[in-house]
Amino acid sequence: WRDIPDFVEQHIGEPSKVSPSLLLFVILTAVRSGEARAARWSEFDLRNRIWTIPAGRMKTRLTHRVPLSEATMQLLEKQKLAQTKGSLVFPSPRARAVLTDMALTSFLRKHNAPSDVTGRVATAHGFRSSFRDWASENEYPQHLAESALAHQIKNAVERAYHRTDLLEQRRSMMQDWADFVLSKK
Repeated sequence: WRDIPDFVEQHIGEPSKVSPSLLLFVILTAVRSGEARAARWSEFDLRNRIWTIPAGRMKTRLTHRVPLSEATMQLLEKQKLAQTKGSLVFPSPRARAVLTDMALTSFLRKHNAPSDVTGRVATAHGFRSSFRDWASENEYPQHLAESALAHQIKNAVERAYHRTDLLEQRRSMMQDWADFVLSKK
């Protein structure tokens, strides 16, 4: 996780193409790449800085709300300006369809993104793990970090009584994460 600001500065910078823009969005929001690749403008409440991912696109099959940091909002504004039409936030350049999962993999391989696994290149999903480690190292409560990752509470009784997604509490954590990710820019 400590290497992310350097990687972002050196290989993503001010993204003008869809793959680096998408990767930065994945990093800043700590979502799964499939959730980001299929993001639609209709899911965003930009005024309130919330992205609501429908249950049908979530691994847990539960709706997930993502608080949007200032950097994420700026990235979305650039995406909106770059597009003339379409419902997808990060459409493939030619087909204007959902990007394949290889788009980010190819970008990471091309830039030889460092991994903590010897001999391997980082994966898009690994940035979620990096976020989780960063949250722990920075003393964010486990329930906030796990909620940001849309992980389901394992204990059925606890899950039954926990009826909040802690959106407002997660806002400052996600802003701090974005500030860290972009700290070298």
